[in-house]
Amino acid sequence: MKKFLKWTVLTLLIVIAGAIAWFWTPDRDADELRAQYANDASQFIELDNGLTVHVRDEGPRDAPVILLVHGSSASLHTWEPWVERLSDEYRVVTYDQPGHGLTGPHPEGDYSTESFVDTLAGVADNLGLTRFVVGGNSMGGWTSWNYALAHPDRLDGLLLVDASGAPDARPQKVPIGFRIARMPVISSLMQKITPRSMVERSLRQSVSNQDMIDDAMVDRYYDLIRYPGNRAATLARGRADRTVASPETMATLTMPTLLMWGAEDTLVPLSAGEWFDQHIPDSSLIAYPDIGHIPMEEAPDRSADDVRAWLETIYAEDVSEMAEAAE
Repeated sequence: MKKFLKWTVLTLLIVIAGAIAWFWTPDRDADELRAQYANDASQFIELDNGLTVHVRDEGPRDAPVILLVHGSSASLHTWEPWVERLSDEYRVVTYDQPGHGLTGPHPEGDYSTESFVDTLAGVADNLGLTRFVVGGNSMGGWTSWNYALAHPDRLDGLLLVDASGAPDARPQKVPIGFRIARMPVISSLMQKITPRSMVERSLRQSVSNQDMIDDAMVDRYYDLIRYPGNRAATLARGRADRTVASPETMATLTMPTLLMWGAEDTLVPLSAGEWFDQHIPDSSLIAYPDIGHIPMEEAPDRSADDVRAWLETIYAEDVSEMAEAAE
């Protein structure tokens, strides 16, 4: 019996070692990733908190500004459909949050609410933005409304796209990548073992419009999660305290607010958007049938048109003057 157990344990260890060797996915080289995923609009801004942030600043310099913040495990690339559709009339700023994309991990491992808000503020200050609209998707929406609470005097408007942070907004389904990140032992292995198939499955579980996902998109998510330090940052971010919205705090957000939600979002359900709409004074909610967690990519034309119409109500006079000047 002892001999049987000995060989069973040995066989199991060999299988585990073989699986680790097979699925081992080391970090990519940072310079190679920058060469692959930065473009002519990319710049790398050094902030006082030690971060070097990947930023893109596109559109007319004298146009009204919309600053967009991506969600968890994503990057500024998620906003490319809107940049393409809005940057003819608006100055559109996007950036990679700490622990994401080509920005990489926070040098002090700080993934607190204050750290994300300070990074957004640092980007805006570095670019000389005095007034702007801030918008975010998922965790980026959480960053955005926390920035709005801290700096309401800087904002012309707030845009929340399937934003996280509403109380009792329980996901109906959690993508496999997020589930594994919550497992104490297995999550540690994720820092070196991240199958591309898991990345694709997590992405597909987040959206309803499956046609939007192609190999290039999956490759980008897979590559950027392997930017040195990003996987460790994902785990650290999951353990950090997160502020939760309350009726009292949301009541102080008096700037015009547009809420955009995929009606089929199983990660941050539509009920969260309805909660924000109930408690933010000057808000309106648009729900998209048959769309999931990332409407700007799942329904780029519809969502961009709605953003443009909303921005025109805020910046009608500015846009009119620009059009006259162009003529």
